[in-house]
Amino acid sequence: MPRSPDQIIRPEILALSAYHVPPASGMVKLDAMENPYSLPPELRNEIARLAADAPINRYPDARATTLKGALREALAIPDGMDIMLGNGSDEIIQIIALAFARPGAILMSVEPAFVMFRMIATFTGMDYAGVPLRADFSLDVDAMLAAIAKQQPAVIFIAYPNNPTGNLFDAGAVSRIIEAAPGVVVVDEAYHAFADASFMDKLVQYPNLLLMRTLSKLGLAGLRLGLLVGRPEWLSQLEKLRLPYNVGVVTQLIAERVLRYPGILLQQAEAIKAERTVISKRLMALDGIEVFPTNANFILFRVTQRYKAGEMFQELKKRGILIKSLDGSHPSLKNCLRVTVGTPAENAQFLEALQSSLKNPSD
Repeated sequence: MPRSPDQIIRPEILALSAYHVPPASGMVKLDAMENPYSLPPELRNEIARLAADAPINRYPDARATTLKGALREALAIPDGMDIMLGNGSDEIIQIIALAFARPGAILMSVEPAFVMFRMIATFTGMDYAGVPLRADFSLDVDAMLAAIAKQQPAVIFIAYPNNPTGNLFDAGAVSRIIEAAPGVVVVDEAYHAFADASFMDKLVQYPNLLLMRTLSKLGLAGLRLGLLVGRPEWLSQLEKLRLPYNVGVVTQLIAERVLRYPGILLQQAEAIKAERTVISKRLMALDGIEVFPTNANFILFRVTQRYKAGEMFQELKKRGILIKSLDGSHPSLKNCLRVTVGTPAENAQFLEALQSSLKNPSD
């Protein structure tokens, strides 16, 4: 008699819940930190021609040489640093965890942090250690240094700015963590374009620093392209775990072409930052809403009056607005919701729906 899944699959996997992506058909979608803007028609036409002529009957360039060259120039990657590409940042996180997953090895991050740090640690059999942020979501550097000294983590992930809180940690505090770490520190700069801050120029200074970026938040989420930058002695080992041909032909062609026009994505990022300011001010003017500072393309806020976050989330859904409820995901995120910055029209719809929900909840 064949054994059932719960007799074969690792118990820590059985205990997990799958990463949930809610349906968004017909909704104003402000839940996933996507760029709301399309590429200009001229560039879309170029992409259409590229896709039409793409050799999809052939495997992609396994080394993605042309794309890496475009990324090196567009992102000002320092000389002497290697690049590894992934099917989004998630794959890169998993590769790193797999490489460091010796028996008893610890993956460390802050709490709350990007949920995939903890999940992938579980996938790969690593122990996970989360160090709480302060009440205002700032980095508790003393607690981090104490945890590092005690637990000796193999790898530390720090999102800069942080997700889901949106704030940018003190750069000096992050540097102290890098200097104290016995292993590797991965700085995840997924929201770099909205923060005007980076550790890219610190790669030469710190031999144990790796830097992760993605093109998803810039407007190419559908391509699923992440990258890791660091010294060859690290990346040459990590490359052994990267599955062959993990970045497809079409992704390579389109990403390389879009990177020829960096001004387009940067202009869109500036528009998002301007709207972020508008939304934050409007939210702060509402009774019953606590707004947290953000350097990302989303805003974290807490419902503080008679509503609970889950109820508010459902009220907004009834009005056609999909955002993210974080209530229950971490104790410090009680009654918190997160909204992605959309277009001016989408943001106006969100704010109108929120105001209506606060004043006149539906039955």
